[in-house]
Amino acid sequence: MASSSLLTTPTSKKPALPFSPISCCRPTAAASGNAMRAHISRREMGITIASCTVLLVPLTPAARASSDEEYVRETTEVINKVRSTINLEKTDPNVAAAVAELRDASNSWVAKYRREKALLGRASFRDMYSALNAVSGHYISFGPTAPIPAKRKARILEEMDTAEKALLRGR
Repeated sequence: MASSSLLTTPTSKKPALPFSPISCCRPTAAASGNAMRAHISRREMGITIASCTVLLVPLTPAARASSDEEYVRETTEVINKVRSTINLEKTDPNVAAAVAELRDASNSWVAKYRREKALLGRASFRDMYSALNAVSGHYISFGPTAPIPAKRKARILEEMDTAEKALLRGR
């Protein structure tokens, strides 16, 4: 049941303020003519964006070159880490630590470069991703001390070789 105080009208009314919409795009009184126009037309915005784009385009090849050098360097490091880890003997006491380090390196490599659209079509990326997937899948399924079967090991090493050759060719 509703309270009677909610049903009655208040005794003191506040005067209603006149409604006047305030627009940020309306010229102020101090502005005279077109000198202080507050809005930008589509044409002006397009010209501004086009000129900024033209100015920024020459900067991208240098940025791309540095990221390409970083990709080559990090991919080579991961290739060397994969080779050294899968060639360790089962009885080596450092095999579990090496596998954990390899998994961290491969996870960070995949997380960093799988989002790069420019790298997705490269042969080095494709072969490297496939080899890392095979290595990680083996160690996840069978544990860090389980040796990689000879056939799988040969395929992984072959993919590492082709990825390294593709890196040297800039692919």
